[in-house]
Amino acid sequence: MNALPSPSVPSSRMTTIQWLICIIAAIGFMFDTYELLMMPLAGPPALEQLLHVSRTTPAGRETIAQWTAYITFASALCGGVFGLLGGYLTDLLGRRRVLTWSILLYACSSAASGFATSATMLLVLRCTTFIGVCVEFVAAVAWLSELFPEPKRREAVLGFTQAFASFGGLLVAVVNYSIEGAVHSLPSIQGEQVSWRYTLISGLIPALPLIFIRPFLPESPVWQEKKARGALKRPSIVTLFSPQLRRTTIVTAVLFACAFGVAFGALQITPQIVRGAFGPAKGPEMAKLVGQTASSVQMYQELGGLAGRFALAFLALWIVRRGALLRLFLVPGLLLIPVIYFVVAGRLDVKELDMLKWGLFVAGFFTVAQFSFWGNYLPRVYPTYLRGTGEGFAANVGGRMFGTAGQPLAIALSSLIPTMLPTLVSKEFPTRNLAYAAGAVALVLYAVALITSFWLPEPGTEELPE
Repeated sequence: MNALPSPSVPSSRMTTIQWLICIIAAIGFMFDTYELLMMPLAGPPALEQLLHVSRTTPAGRETIAQWTAYITFASALCGGVFGLLGGYLTDLLGRRRVLTWSILLYACSSAASGFATSATMLLVLRCTTFIGVCVEFVAAVAWLSELFPEPKRREAVLGFTQAFASFGGLLVAVVNYSIEGAVHSLPSIQGEQVSWRYTLISGLIPALPLIFIRPFLPESPVWQEKKARGALKRPSIVTLFSPQLRRTTIVTAVLFACAFGVAFGALQITPQIVRGAFGPAKGPEMAKLVGQTASSVQMYQELGGLAGRFALAFLALWIVRRGALLRLFLVPGLLLIPVIYFVVAGRLDVKELDMLKWGLFVAGFFTVAQFSFWGNYLPRVYPTYLRGTGEGFAANVGGRMFGTAGQPLAIALSSLIPTMLPTLVSKEFPTRNLAYAAGAVALVLYAVALITSFWLPEPGTEELPE
């Protein structure tokens, strides 16, 4: 591991416009996560109501779990396809324009989903929300990296603005927790006072500052200058698999898929494990307690993710080799996260949630930090005309399309455990199957990621390739 003796920080102060850029980027990253992590909290009660089933019956729980998996995977698949297209459009039409419309798309779609009258309508609106989120990430990373060309400032801006993504996860947990407690004093929607509708509608928030700030946001000067003089090559997905870029494209997609696979196949399943440990929620007060407990557990995961993102943002300024930086998070994650699910979540008792909460803090620290790593790494390995396309392939094809399959995989595996390993079934710990499945997914994907990281190409220079 090579380290710089000290990170050289630019001496010039940031301008008002640069601060506005960082603010809108941080809001965008924050609500990316906010939108994605709504589903583990709002999804189960929404589906219970829209499908007219009950979590008090095995058939009802199975139906809700299946629909949750359908919505998660279908929205991720749509996000992957259109996110790749969004990366292409980012290179073709400009970073700022695509960034703006993607934020408006996911904010308005999320708000509309709060008025869903059927599970199918919820599925469609979650798909359009996911499309906006997937496109926004690619456009924002390309935009920021080119607006701050000085290497150390670029690393700091990308690292610390992306850290706000974990504030989004923390914020949605806090908002959902607050809504659960105050829902009966809020106006009714569709003739009902239910918390999940308000949680989904709150996704409209990021569109509000964007309306006022957008006129002050500049386009990427690098992209604009090349476009103006006709020197910007046309982006091409095929070029990503040219001899010069093939290894980079494949390895980054695999590693992105592993990170998303752990996040969706383990971390985002934890609220279901917590809800299951309570058993059937009898009465509104018990339902409120279950919902708030699931939110509080997710808060610890997001606090861990926030700490991990800030740790990575700091370490990225000091550690030169990108592969070594990534392995600082992969090795401890491989050793600790499966234990959290096999030992702690697998024997979860509602009276002993503290150990699970701190375990989720650790899991969030090592897993969520990896998403910030890619925001710093990818702009340095693709040229200007391919930057959005390359980032789109890694994040959306690798991460969203394949990585999010970790959730339906874990749910399917949990349903096979009673048949394959009946000795693991326990009436005392009803969610053990799901916890063991999540642990198995995390173990395999962390192992694959660690091995694959040794093939990760090192950027040739700190400067962005032209």
